[in-house]
Amino acid sequence: MSGDLKGKSIKVSMLTKEWPPAIYGGAGVHVTNLVAALGEISNVSTDVHCFGDQRNDAHGYQLNKPYSNINPALQALLIDADMALNLAGSSIAHSHTWYANFAGYLAAKMHRIPHVITAHSLEPLRPWKAEQLGGGYIISSWVEKLCYNDASAIIAVSDGMRKDVISCYPELDPAKVVTIRNGIDTEKFAPNHNASISKKYGISSPYAIFVGRITRQKGLAHLLRAWQNVPAEYSLVLAAGSPDEAAIGAEVEQLITELKRSRPNIIWIKEMLNHDELTALLTGARAFICPSIYEPLGIVNLEAMACETAVIASAVGGIPEVVADGATGVLVDYSNESARFENALASAITKVMGDETLATSFGKAGRERVVEHFGWDKVAAQTVDLYRSLI
Repeated sequence: MSGDLKGKSIKVSMLTKEWPPAIYGGAGVHVTNLVAALGEISNVSTDVHCFGDQRNDAHGYQLNKPYSNINPALQALLIDADMALNLAGSSIAHSHTWYANFAGYLAAKMHRIPHVITAHSLEPLRPWKAEQLGGGYIISSWVEKLCYNDASAIIAVSDGMRKDVISCYPELDPAKVVTIRNGIDTEKFAPNHNASISKKYGISSPYAIFVGRITRQKGLAHLLRAWQNVPAEYSLVLAAGSPDEAAIGAEVEQLITELKRSRPNIIWIKEMLNHDELTALLTGARAFICPSIYEPLGIVNLEAMACETAVIASAVGGIPEVVADGATGVLVDYSNESARFENALASAITKVMGDETLATSFGKAGRERVVEHFGWDKVAAQTVDLYRSLI
């Protein structure tokens, strides 16, 4: 990297569906933290373009009737076109998820600027999205492929994700796909020993916790079936809401109802927890459970580890790059044979829940690992290095 380029000012247009207060997934958390960390780097300015209402800190885009009634995938393309029109003068267009990728694709053509994509997930690996988007899933898959193949660079949030990108899109030059792992704010996510929160939700016995949206990707149904084989003395806290579509919502509700017939200590929190409640419940848990069947990295695992909580997670995607098996938690091999996976998950949960000393050791080691390897300052510095290599 040349010295003059090192100091050149960069204006980044950050393109995202999610932006506070409308955050519902890991991609939104990632973008929010990345923008904040980039703001600490000299000669780098960031302009956020997002879906929804205008914000004080972002340009919002939304459709009026009759366009607001069409398929959500088509709505995204129309919003993206509007975004692209407003990116003149930017040095870089950086998009997140297929919802915003098309805006970066168009901006690269219209304004002759590099387009960087962060790969948070891949449409070909999420076929259940067809239940949510219907015919729109065909559109989202087409858009993602178009944009990935045309992008100047693709950031994978884990080495596992990088392999998936190259496998799904073999036409890509692998040199364009670089790994920059997700980060965590270790001051914001830290042990919070506020016992009043567990009392508020009626939690009285040692508990494990699941935090996430109700979607097939997160594997909540597997956890609920596995819990039938976990000793009844332990409580299960489910901070789970916003089902992707009606079928998975109904399935999860039925499984929880069945579980509660024999386990009164199942606590289901449907509303989104505020930050203090979330960190208190994570800190108070003996174990955090992540039974995902697909997870590019899993910011939720970083959040739990930062709160000194042992993690029990499926060994899929980028999770093994976060959770050190036998040191910060337990990894469970995922199998398409549901019963085998659920039995292994139940065994791992029982092991950690039954050994408080082991769980505490995992939690302490987890926070140390997060602080050392997953700070947002490191993520931002690597991202700016990538930007500078492209302009």
